[in-house]
Amino acid sequence: MADTITIRTDAETEHALDVLTRGGSSRSAVVRQAVLEAALRKERAAAMRRAVLRMPLGDPDGVDVGAELAHDREGER
Repeated sequence: MADTITIRTDAETEHALDVLTRGGSSRSAVVRQAVLEAALRKERAAAMRRAVLRMPLGDPDGVDVGAELAHDREGER
């Protein structure tokens, strides 16, 4: 048996529910679908972040940016 939840809506949420139910879907069905889609987006975003973090950075180019900036700013002191 499925659990039942109650949400408190505001004008913006009511408008969104009106838009989503225009095709004849029930409020319950569109809320379930929205929750599932939001979870899927969050899981995909996390997977993309993990993939980016696993990407190789390549070989260093030998440029020490910190040293270059310090050298360029020596005259500012």
